[in-house]
Amino acid sequence: MMRFSTLIKNPADWMTGGQTERGAVLTSRIRLARNLRRHPFPGWAKRDQRAAALELMRPAVEALPVMKDAFSQELSELTAVQKQVLVERHLVSREHAARGDGSAAIIERRQSFSFMLNEEDHLRMQAIRPGLQLTSAYEALSALDTDLEVALEFAFDPTLGYLTTCPTNLGTGLRASAMLHLPGLVLSDQIGQVLQAVSKIGLAVRGLYGEGTESLGHLYQISNQSTLGETEETIIRRLERVIAQVAQHEQNAREKLLEDDPEMVADKIGRAFGVLRHAHLIDSKEALNHLSLVRLGANLGFFTTDTIVLCDTLLMDIQPAHLQLHADRKLSPEERDSIRAQIVRSRLQNLSSPVTGIVAAEGEQAAAESVNSPNES
Repeated sequence: MMRFSTLIKNPADWMTGGQTERGAVLTSRIRLARNLRRHPFPGWAKRDQRAAALELMRPAVEALPVMKDAFSQELSELTAVQKQVLVERHLVSREHAARGDGSAAIIERRQSFSFMLNEEDHLRMQAIRPGLQLTSAYEALSALDTDLEVALEFAFDPTLGYLTTCPTNLGTGLRASAMLHLPGLVLSDQIGQVLQAVSKIGLAVRGLYGEGTESLGHLYQISNQSTLGETEETIIRRLERVIAQVAQHEQNAREKLLEDDPEMVADKIGRAFGVLRHAHLIDSKEALNHLSLVRLGANLGFFTTDTIVLCDTLLMDIQPAHLQLHADRKLSPEERDSIRAQIVRSRLQNLSSPVTGIVAAEGEQAAAESVNSPNES
């Protein structure tokens, strides 16, 4: 089995995505909730009952061919920082990280699949893919779910579907979501009406780390809310259609901003780049918001396209637990701000100034020449 240090050493496949032309949709995620038949839900189970459920599930998950050389660990054997790193990578939930005895995490080596054992439900499995790939993520995870049903007996009712701890997951047990980067809609003050329209059709909009968290770095999660009375394919199709529409609105907003107020766009991107390149203390929120603008700049052609992957990797590496793992010790908030700034400066040192700087310099030179030239009138 893989060690924690090996798992975290490399960025996940879905972070870099093998592609640099990445637009508004960063990642697609599918999660399925399942429970064991004749076993009490984890929240109601006694310690020995949770241990018995874990003993059944862990070998079954580890035996899946895709989980060869996977990371598999009981949460009680991980430090608080290690658990928080898994949360920051979206590999386990905040609720799961808070659990101890009888809970475990099993993560595929490329971090495309992860399994939470004895979370709110006995088994929560997820697949993450770069870009808008909800259908392919679902198909891949559904195949693993089918394999597991051979080894494990899930709680299933012919009328209600899969039985879950929370009624909101009843039926398919499916939660499909996409992470979107929406700076164009934020800068043009359209984000409120777009997200309101999404909520009105029964979809949930959340921040960077899901329910109850704020949007940082102009990042938003959009997911389904209903899981009962529809097939998985219907839910995913509707979600994909809406996410594609939001992504198109974002693209239109970016193009209109560039057309209507290129100086404001250039100023915001240039300032963000300047702060990141030269700051010696920077907190998480400020860093994420500036990285968001540099990423926007790369999408708009102010930087080379490989800057997008650089920003996406940095978004993860400057999170508090990642910094403490990097330093191999507990850090005060001030120390984190210092190390975060140091990492960002180091990663951006070879990044050329935005093209906007060249355009501005040419404009200033033309203005100076016009002032210095003799008045011909």
